[in-house]
Amino acid sequence: MSKLVEGTRDLDVEMFRGLAPPDHVIARDAAVLVLLGEGPDGPDVLLLLRSDALGSHAGQVAFPGGKADEGDDFPIGTALREAAEETGVLPGGVLPVALMPALYVPVSKFLVTPVLAYWHTPAPVRAVDPAETAAVARIPLDHLANPANRFMVRHPSGFTGPAFSAPGMLVWGFTAALLTLVLAVGGWEVPWDTTDVRELDVAWRSTRPEE
Repeated sequence: MSKLVEGTRDLDVEMFRGLAPPDHVIARDAAVLVLLGEGPDGPDVLLLLRSDALGSHAGQVAFPGGKADEGDDFPIGTALREAAEETGVLPGGVLPVALMPALYVPVSKFLVTPVLAYWHTPAPVRAVDPAETAAVARIPLDHLANPANRFMVRHPSGFTGPAFSAPGMLVWGFTAALLTLVLAVGGWEVPWDTTDVRELDVAWRSTRPEE
C-alpha cells in the first residue's frame, strides 16, 4: 500500500474543490472506510451490498461507513464504528494510514471523508443487520482492475461515470469513482475501454441473480 499512501499525499486538492458542497448547502459530515487487506487472491477491498428494502441507495454497493455521530473521533472513529456496525469488522485489526479529500454527495448532502486503512489482522465479516446490509464481500483488486470488469454507466438523469462488475454486484456512483481513484493512485490500474457506455438499468440487471 506504500505507493497508494504516498500518492494520497500528492493528490491535487484543487481538483476536489469542485466537489465541495454549494455555498447554500449545509452538508452533513460522513466517513467511509476504504479497507485494503491481503486475501487469498491477493490485495482486496471490503465492500458491502445495501439491502433492497432501504429507503435510499437501496441495492447499491458501498464502502462501510455513514454519518458522524456525536462523540465520534471524526473521521477515523466514524469510519471504524460504522464498519463494525455494518460488517462486524474488528477495529483492533485495522490500521488507518491516510485520509483522502472529502467528497460531496449531492443526493444525500453528505460531505464524505474516505479513510484509507490496512487490514493487518483480518477476521470474518458478515452482514450484521440484514435489514440494512444484504451482503459483505472482499473483492480482489485484480478483479476490479481487469478491463473485462470495467465500463461506464449512464444514469437516466444523464450522469455518466465509471462502473465495475463484481460477483452479484454492480459498483457505480460514488463508490466506483473512489475505487477508480484508488486503483489509479495505487498503481493497480490497467488500460480499459472508457468508450464502453451501458445504460444503468441494463448493467444492473446483468449483475443480479435470476429471480
